[in-house]
Amino acid sequence: MARVVKRKVQKKKVQKKKALVSVRDREKMTLSDAVDILRAVEVASPKSMYELTIKTAMGRGMAIPKGRFNLPREAKTTNKDKILVFAEGRAAEDARRAGADIVGGPELIDGVVNGKHQATVFLCTPDLIRSITPRLGRVLGPRGLMPSERRGTVLEDVGGFIRRLQGSAEWKGDKAGTIRLPIARIDFPVEDVVKNIRYFMGVVKRATNNIKTGKDNDKPVNQITKVVLSSRQGPGIQIYDA
Repeated sequence: MARVVKRKVQKKKVQKKKALVSVRDREKMTLSDAVDILRAVEVASPKSMYELTIKTAMGRGMAIPKGRFNLPREAKTTNKDKILVFAEGRAAEDARRAGADIVGGPELIDGVVNGKHQATVFLCTPDLIRSITPRLGRVLGPRGLMPSERRGTVLEDVGGFIRRLQGSAEWKGDKAGTIRLPIARIDFPVEDVVKNIRYFMGVVKRATNNIKTGKDNDKPVNQITKVVLSSRQGPGIQIYDA
């Protein structure tokens, strides 16, 4: 029995060594090759994660890239957003039905300022934005949570926004414009890993204007300069066809 276990351990070590040699031999790889190699490196840790790193050439004055995503196959359990909505009347009723955690008018301002009302997403209807901005701009603005038309969080259809939000999670680059995300588990089928990566790359390309949409034609492109796939024990492998 001990001999069988020893042979299995030795086989895994050989697989890992071959995979690392293959990486050293090539500067860049296809996505499918990188997935296969990292799987071999992590042969003893099938529940560990692939991590995707996307570097952008974020210029001066450009906003840090961010957005929301919903992977075709969830890599790990995501934390549920807590949603606060400034709305009254019918819009408030719709927000409650859609699943908002806290709903109200300007009377909620004090609670937000003193920390009683906390949320990860703040929404506001257009008719209330002027009444909340003077006090909440200083509190929520530095945290990137202040409702704004530019972010799409000042809107009439707050209920529809909340319904679209459910089941999705937020991604955000760092100050240098680099985005990192655990993208799939090592033991996922290769096609599921590739599907998750291609989906998320599409999300990032649209957010950085590398894929133009009609309304964003006049916005500057935040060029994607490098895409790297890695794992806990494996090397970072640069991908050229992501």
